Amino acid sequence: MSLLLQITQAAIDSATQSTNTFQNAEPVQEPLTFLSLLMKGGWIMIPIAILSVFAVFFAVERFLVINRARRIDQSFMMNIRDHLLSGKMDSALSLCRNTNTPIARLLLKGIKRIGKPIKEVESAVESEGRLEIYKLERNMNFLAIIAGIAPMMGFVGTISGVIKIFYNISVEKNISIDVIAGGLYEKMITSAAGLLVGIFAFICFNILNSMIDRVSYMLEQNAVDFIDLIQEPA
Repeated sequence: MSLLLQITQAAIDSATQSTNTFQNAEPVQEPLTFLSLLMKGGWIMIPIAILSVFAVFFAVERFLVINRARRIDQSFMMNIRDHLLSGKMDSALSLCRNTNTPIARLLLKGIKRIGKPIKEVESAVESEGRLEIYKLERNMNFLAIIAGIAPMMGFVGTISGVIKIFYNISVEKNISIDVIAGGLYEKMITSAAGLLVGIFAFICFNILNSMIDRVSYMLEQNAVDFIDLIQEPA
């Protein structure tokens, strides 16, 4: 009987210890992932996501256009020079028409006016140059707009979330730090997302603008070379 009582007491002590261990165990926290953070941002994440898609689209589209425009065949200007010096105007015009670059279109406009006063030729070349730069700058304003709007939208999401948190505190009379911190970190996600999208659009805008400046310089340089060429004595 004594042995039976000792075994029963040992079983009771073991069960009590297991129960206390289970009660004192901390709850397992769900791991934070990038997707789960985005989902916690709320409805404001939808327009921010749309802005991010537009920012990537315009950045890639403008990069491809500008990168293609700044590629210059080194033999192109040499061939144009040879055709003009030898009096082969038709060959020079045909070469410009078959070359799809801003410089070719600029020279085409100037070659068509050879024989007219030099001021008129310069004016035509300058007008074509401005038109080509305008084509390169198309849609660039959208990147500038996204760079300004995205951070503000993220801030609006954060402010609306903070207002909601304090409203719930006033209604439920609960000022627990867990309630405040838990709701606040979720709403700060919108500010972070808006800033990231805005920074991306701002960087792309400035990089593309610097590429356009280089294309503009090349157009100006080739326009000057062309004017000097047609003024050379035969």
